Amino acid sequence: MSALAACTAAGATSARLGPTTSPTAPPTPGFVGSVRWIDPELRDELVGRNWHPGCPVPIHDLRLVTVSYWTFGGRVKQGPLIINETVADDVLSVFRRLFEARFPIQKIALAARWRPPRPSDWYSTMNVSASFSCRPVTGQTSGFSEHAYGWAIDINPTQNPYVTGDGHVLRKACLPYVDRSQHLQGMIHPRDVVVRAFTHIGWGWGGDWHSLKDYMHFSLTGR
Repeated sequence: MSALAACTAAGATSARLGPTTSPTAPPTPGFVGSVRWIDPELRDELVGRNWHPGCPVPIHDLRLVTVSYWTFGGRVKQGPLIINETVADDVLSVFRRLFEARFPIQKIALAARWRPPRPSDWYSTMNVSASFSCRPVTGQTSGFSEHAYGWAIDINPTQNPYVTGDGHVLRKACLPYVDRSQHLQGMIHPRDVVVRAFTHIGWGWGGDWHSLKDYMHFSLTGR
């Protein structure tokens, strides 16, 4: 075969194979969120767990806000937040912003049923980000927490502990996170994306309190 014929054959082969392509990365998941009424099934789950007669807000004034979030392991999941209907859309916008920033949240779920604190709570490793819970203020036996109105949210309670004025925390698992100079996964710091997102909708942060610090806590009233 002549050199010209060989070049022509090679060119034909290349044309049949087409250009070399590299594999494309999977698309980045997008945020999915919604605001919905409390349906009968969810109502039955909330009554006796997070809500009971005498709570300061009726169930029909609450909404189910479902949001996408990035886990500590880099996966995308969805979780429920029970929120007062007056702030539900604002909360949805906050979690959209946290998702876009890939701020990690270990787990979003309904709050556990409240009960008086026990000594065994010191060993609890529960780390659930949650919102509505008709319960007293932490450390008190009367009066309602802002969570009881559906306008407060706790985020990554282990990494962002409740710290008393004398430096004590409520659970052993929180001890590694008392030093707020660290920048560990899931921690919240002044002026970071979490604080800015809640500030944008007019909410206050427990990390700005003076007599004690509640680094997990954001609320409409700042209390």
